[in-house]
Amino acid sequence: MTTSIAIIDYGMGNLHSVASAFEHVAPNSHIAITADPEVIANADKVLFPGVGGIRDCMAEIRRLGFDTLVPRLIADGKPVLAICVGMQALMRSSEENGGVDCINVLPGEVKFFTENTVDADGHKLKVPHMGWNTVEQTIDHPLWQGIENNSRFYFVHSYFVQAENPEQIAGRCDYQQPFAAAMAQDNLFTTQFHPEKSDVVGLQLFKNFVDWNGRV
Repeated sequence: MTTSIAIIDYGMGNLHSVASAFEHVAPNSHIAITADPEVIANADKVLFPGVGGIRDCMAEIRRLGFDTLVPRLIADGKPVLAICVGMQALMRSSEENGGVDCINVLPGEVKFFTENTVDADGHKLKVPHMGWNTVEQTIDHPLWQGIENNSRFYFVHSYFVQAENPEQIAGRCDYQQPFAAAMAQDNLFTTQFHPEKSDVVGLQLFKNFVDWNGRV
């Protein structure tokens, strides 16, 4: 049976790189980059991506009705993977752009990495946090299958998720301070890092998502 994967297109994601990664790990799946609510709702699995400023992202998400569609799909038990700004958009709010209300699926806020901060050795840390960093797996989850703990993933972000419920944190990273690199709740999994840019471990996470039935 062919698995169908809908990649939500609201004009704010690295969509073709994500689609290519899925085609590589699941060549027999049907991959659709789409803004069509019916196609998204009927897919077996949904990817919610995002890059750029949260204000513009949320404006398009609301204009297209994804602020109600995505929570409904999550509530219905459909496996959903949210990446980068897609993860941030599911939080309650972000302090980016002077403060923006988000979709409010997960409790917590999106905060800015402070400027002029140094690491433990006194070296200045640049913002955005860009490049490879290790992720500590804080829970046992099907999407971590075949991925060693503290594997390195690729990040590009100036804002980070401050989760209110520690039990929802699936992976933790450290840059200036610890932050949620991945979160999980039932059939929802989110990552601040970009699996499509994370070489073998990123492809393994996508393969795990293709194989995932949404249960933990």
